[in-house]
Amino acid sequence: LKVNKKGNESSRNAAALIAKALEKIKDIISENETMLGDLDAVAGDGDHGAGMTRGSKAAAEAANWLVKEGAGAQTTLAGAGARWSENAGGASGALWGAALIAAGNALGDDKDLDLKSYSHAINSFVKSVQQLGGANVGDKTMIDAQVPFAEVFESSVSQGLGFVDAWNRAAISSTSAAKATSSLTPKMGRARVLSEKSIGHQDPGATSFSLIVSTISS
Repeated sequence: LKVNKKGNESSRNAAALIAKALEKIKDIISENETMLGDLDAVAGDGDHGAGMTRGSKAAAEAANWLVKEGAGAQTTLAGAGARWSENAGGASGALWGAALIAAGNALGDDKDLDLKSYSHAINSFVKSVQQLGGANVGDKTMIDAQVPFAEVFESSVSQGLGFVDAWNRAAISSTSAAKATSSLTPKMGRARVLSEKSIGHQDPGATSFSLIVSTISS
């Protein structure tokens, strides 16, 4: 990890908020590690909780260090994303790592950030997951919780809501969407082979994402 150039004031302020959010993510994922592992064991290999715990812990540590060194939002998210994917292992680790880096690229280190910047970063996060993982809405993956989150955040901002209200509204929609995955049949990965088993259970990736965005807003 290194900080080649310090971020501007707006970006450093955003980076500090990102580091705080990653601390909250680390805590909520750790608290729910067993539940997420159990969900994943229904039709997967049961490692989602453990992988997410390792990844979020490494990302939070990286972000805290980078913020202390004066990093902007892009450098902070790039470092956090790289550490997440290195430590988490598995498909979700790779997706989370790439998505955080994509969000960071959208924010930059020297832009004056506003609500449109954050909306763009959230959309970049979700697009990165879709491009790398190849899933669409309805395939019973984390995308089912992420797309509604991004759409509701963007529409709330365009209606004039502030960051907190827009995020809260988006988080509620993400939680509903994650719950609705219990009636879906998986179309991707190992869960697809055991698809009948997973009906009646929420998708672990969608569940962890909705937990994360709900925690950040609390």
